[in-house]
This record gives sequence, C-alpha cells and structure tokens, in this order.
Amino acid sequence: MGEQQSLLAEQRRALIADEVRRRGGVRVNELTRRLGVSDMTVRRDLDVLARQGVLEKVHGGAVPPADASAHEPGFEAKSGLEPDAKESIAREAAALVSPGTAIALSGGTTTYALAKRLTGVPDLTVVTNSVRVADVLHAAQPGAERQAAVVLTGGVRTPSDSLVGPVADQAIRSLHVDVLFIGVHGIAPEAGLSTPNLAEAETNRCLVRSARRVVVVADHTKWGTVGLSSFATLDEVDTLVTDEGLDEEARAEVAERLRLLVVAGPQG
Repeated sequence: MGEQQSLLAEQRRALIADEVRRRGGVRVNELTRRLGVSDMTVRRDLDVLARQGVLEKVHGGAVPPADASAHEPGFEAKSGLEPDAKESIAREAAALVSPGTAIALSGGTTTYALAKRLTGVPDLTVVTNSVRVADVLHAAQPGAERQAAVVLTGGVRTPSDSLVGPVADQAIRSLHVDVLFIGVHGIAPEAGLSTPNLAEAETNRCLVRSARRVVVVADHTKWGTVGLSSFATLDEVDTLVTDEGLDEEARAEVAERLRLLVVAGPQG
C-alpha cells in the first residue's frame, strides 16, 4: 500500500509540474477537483515541488520558479492570484474615471477587472491592447447609444492576451488619452515598472507616452518584483492604486515619488 501511495504521489506531482509549465500557473482548487484529492494533499504536493525548485508557491496556487525573470504566466493563471485585491483596486480605480473622457487600459487581469466596472460610464473612449478588455466593453450594453467607443490595437498576442509589437506601437503613438490605467508584472523603486516580455515593454512605453496621466493598478505582491525589461520610472507615474497588503515602508516610498497613493480597502 505504501508503494502504491508513493507512486500515486509521484504521478500527481508530475501532472502538477506539467500543468504549471504548460499553463504558466495553477490554482489549488482546480487541482483538488482534477486530481480528486483534498486541499491539504495538493498543498503538500506543492510544498514538495517548491522544495525541489520545480515551481514557486503563491497565494492560492503555484507558478513557475521566480528565477525566470522572463517568464510570463498566462491570463488564466494570473486571474486566480489575489482576486479580492484586484476587485477592490478596480473599484477604486473606476472612481477616477469621468464620463466623456478618453482613457487607455493596458492588458492584464487587474485592468480586466476595471473594464467590467466601466461598462456603465457614459461616453467613454477606451484605447486598449487587451483582447479581454475589448471583449468586455463590446459585450456590454449592446446597441446602447452611449456605450464606450473601443479602439483595439492590432499586434501579436502574448500569453496574457495583450497585443504587442510594431503594429500596436504605431497605433498607440498616434493617439492621446486623458488617463492610462496600466497593470504591471512588477514595480520597484529602482527598476520602476517592468514586464518579462520585451515586446510588451515597448508597447507599454508607447502607452505611457500617450497619456496625460498614468495610473498604475497593482496589488501589493507586485511591489519589489522586477521583470526582464523596465518600461517606465516611478517618476513617470502619477497614481498607484493598490490594496491594504502594501507595507508601510513601501507606502512611504510611493508617497515620496508619486502624486497620489490610493489604498483600496476590502469590498463592502
């Protein structure tokens, strides 16, 4: 019986490792359903794989090892990370949007959450390089006279469903928006805003330059993370909207460098 249990454990862990590599991340609750085992069993498997360096545990699941600064998790994998914080951040960020303005939304799961809260804001023009964001806004209020006008850039699709590359860059360079809401892979005092995708970094630079005001929407786990390529300094950012998990030292650093820090509380 002991040998059978050991074999089953090895099989489970091999499957988990393959899922992490293939999808860019997994959630604990998905694994419990798929493997037919308890939450505790999955977490023990993740502990073993983390000690072996196969993956890195994160809140609610696991992603590939952090030493791969060029690794970019897929959209579905990132959706399961800090979901409550993302919803709180989206709520506060939506309050910064005025009817009749032109805004830009970058790719990412936090900007996707924000897009869902903007469907009722009248007369918006939304520039985005996110397929997911465009889908949300197009699907909202079909046929409504005052629904958002959506400008979707072309480009090459990334694992996070963003459109990047020369086609996207050229489209964005010709535009001017009132506010850019941008998600990030990482934000740090020296590295600024960064991403593991080189092409996305250039597209994000174009987005930053196109905006009169830059608002970063990022949960506290992004602070101190540095991706392969930086695309903006903290001095180029006007506002950071984050959650209560951001520690006091980080808050002080942000307060010195940015015009406004918005800390989103839990959902009411």
